[in-house]
Amino acid sequence: MNADYKIGQLSVSPLVLGGNVFGWTADKPTSFAVLDAYTDGGGNTIDTADAYSAWVEGNKGGESETVIGEWLAARGSSVRDNVVIATKVARHPDHMGLAPATIKAACEDSLRRLRTDRIDLYYTHFDDESVEVSDIIGTLDELVKEGKVREIAASNIAPTRLAESLAFSDREGLARYVALQPHYNLVSRDTYEGELAALAQRESLAVLPYYALASGFLTGKYRPGEAAPEGARTGKAAQYLATERGQRVLAALTTVANAHQCAEATVALAWLAAQPTVAAPIASARTVDQLPALMAVADLRLTTEELRLLTEASA
Repeated sequence: MNADYKIGQLSVSPLVLGGNVFGWTADKPTSFAVLDAYTDGGGNTIDTADAYSAWVEGNKGGESETVIGEWLAARGSSVRDNVVIATKVARHPDHMGLAPATIKAACEDSLRRLRTDRIDLYYTHFDDESVEVSDIIGTLDELVKEGKVREIAASNIAPTRLAESLAFSDREGLARYVALQPHYNLVSRDTYEGELAALAQRESLAVLPYYALASGFLTGKYRPGEAAPEGARTGKAAQYLATERGQRVLAALTTVANAHQCAEATVALAWLAAQPTVAAPIASARTVDQLPALMAVADLRLTTEELRLLTEASA
């Protein structure tokens, strides 16, 4: 893969591997195979959350972290020292919200499941406006000072609260958010573009978008007039397919993909990677076969005309 992007003291590869499927639609052996293929291919950043995958019947949350932890333990310290592990706090059923005691307890549980002594990038998964910014940042700063967390970041947060958090860190000289993880892709632009994007640019935050492939819709496997493939995310993708905008985006993706003889997923990720403030998109692979198209984003550079075509189709 191409050169990594610097986020604080971390070096993040051009594609961040989403861990939401581990322990959900990818069993342990498959998850290990995907993680091996990703790191063997030069990828170094794995994104998960303590809540993954509590939404699945029979799961309690923490399944993804557990699988990643077992993989890290099996592969040894040389692998751990060369990967960036990102996880999140606020939505585990046992640790809801961002009260100081909740953050501390959730962090300990994540460390235990991940079988590691530090979390490289620790996100507030969803903001908790019942807790003062000073309490959230103060607690995260304590974790950084204790060496349990290296860098902190935010996801799913309003611009006003994000600005308030950054200002508090600056004023008090405490740990500061270095990254932002918003919902952002070719068919969901208003979830990031505008005030939040302007703030990220102004404050030099690295942006790592989630749902980068819109629940698989932007892979091109869903087509008008064709039966949707079976899968855990089929419903969400079908909603995009039912819109004129979604069909315009698919047509534009196919045009650009054909020009480069690559997959639509690669083009969708490359569009994201080319947007201001975006450091690296996050995408998950349920099987090893899905991985090459994702990792190819590192080598695809879209022309100005291709970027314009995609941007206009998604307007």
